[in-house]
Amino acid sequence: MSNQPEPNYIEDTQDWLMKAVIGLNLCPFAKSVHVKEQIRYFVSSATTVEQLLQDLAKELEHLAEVSPEKTDTTLLIHPYVLQDFLEYNEFLDLADSLLEDLQLDGELQIASFHPDYQFADTEADDITNFTNRSPYPTLHLIREDSIDRAVEAFPEAEAIFETNMDTMRKLGLNGWKKLFKQSS
Repeated sequence: MSNQPEPNYIEDTQDWLMKAVIGLNLCPFAKSVHVKEQIRYFVSSATTVEQLLQDLAKELEHLAEVSPEKTDTTLLIHPYVLQDFLEYNEFLDLADSLLEDLQLDGELQIASFHPDYQFADTEADDITNFTNRSPYPTLHLIREDSIDRAVEAFPEAEAIFETNMDTMRKLGLNGWKKLFKQSS
């Protein structure tokens, strides 16, 4: 029996959000919804793709129905399924199909984060992959209206990707590791 405590999925995800996403300004839109406490964190207990699709459907419907002032975005954390990045990546097609089946495409979209995230045409250890590396497999459910408002406020949104790549290259792997070093 292990003496390791059960991970706190929400706290770990919030720590990543604060240190990486907001702290490194990887997403200039994240700070506002975090400060206003408009992020819903949902930890799925799904252990199969089918169960995860059920949870995803519920969370998509919840986000579509709830007021944006209450919940503007959702992080669906699923630590027990799709640990393998290639399987996770294939799952994203199912997630997008579900969005269409629920007739929520055009209203919501899904962004992806994974501990082993890897962009096409990069090596696994390429530091630029870390822009999308979260502590656990996570689906980010986003309102299209929120994206539109954010782009209006940040007119050069297309430059975010390149800026993030530069940030990660300057930080380097050692800098990333220091960012998440556990205090003793």
